[in-house]
Amino acid sequence: MSNALSYASIFQPELDKQIIQEATSGWMELNNKMVKYNGGNEVKIPSIAMDGLADYDRENGYTPGSVTLKWETQTMTQDRDRTFQLDAMDVDETNFVASAGNVMGEFQRTWVVPEVDAYRYSKIAKEAIAASKASGGYTPAESSILSKLLYDIAAVQDIVGEGTPLVVTLPITIAAILNSSEKIQKRIDVVDFARGEISTKVRAIDGIPLIPVSSKLLKTSFDFNDGKTTGQEKGGFTAAADAKTVNWIITARNAPIAVSKTDTVRVFDPMTNQKANAWKIDYRKYHDLWIPKNRLDGIFVNVKEAL
Repeated sequence: MSNALSYASIFQPELDKQIIQEATSGWMELNNKMVKYNGGNEVKIPSIAMDGLADYDRENGYTPGSVTLKWETQTMTQDRDRTFQLDAMDVDETNFVASAGNVMGEFQRTWVVPEVDAYRYSKIAKEAIAASKASGGYTPAESSILSKLLYDIAAVQDIVGEGTPLVVTLPITIAAILNSSEKIQKRIDVVDFARGEISTKVRAIDGIPLIPVSSKLLKTSFDFNDGKTTGQEKGGFTAAADAKTVNWIITARNAPIAVSKTDTVRVFDPMTNQKANAWKIDYRKYHDLWIPKNRLDGIFVNVKEAL
């Protein structure tokens, strides 16, 4: 059908926007404005290197310096997909956009968004642990959580400076400890926090946003099911056998660069679909996250188990 391609063009930008707005890690995509993407699974990320200050020479004037802008090609390792069919008897052309939009929106909300969040948090945790930007062996308790969290925040600020905006991501269960303590409540306020075009009110500690996340998404490692192996047909993800529990992630807002792209959504009408008398929607999602080496100092992760 001639307008099948126009339907696809409607879905694709809306699906990308939904990821940014609904993912708890969606704010990380605000750092990809300089990233170049021309389709497929590759992106180009800028890297800037320059010389520091030197002594001014009264005879020869200014000391020459250099600045280099390089584009590093990165490959998005997460290449995920699904195809869906909507029976022609249930969906006609007049209500296809509304029906398919509901289906795809629910698919992203219940399956895609949690998986993207889980992958991003686990990758940050892995890189922080590998770079010795993590500590382990702490079980959060009301009597000690405030001092422990503030100490970890200070460890990051000592390197990046107090003026660098930070974000604290933590499980909902641990956020509840902070929210229920009368002593800690004195340090808690409410601030505006933006994810894409949406700005919401979130709790903050000393002005640093606290982003509560389902505890099942805050692990150091996940297995991402292929959807084909027996027992993995439903796809999705599960915590790896050796996964550790993340108490919180402290992140400079400019440290992680997250990219998620819905590859061209393909829509086939019932007359074109060779397998069934049904509308067919092919969905493919590329996504990944990177932390440039010069921004690793803006990350710190606290883990429940010993490292």
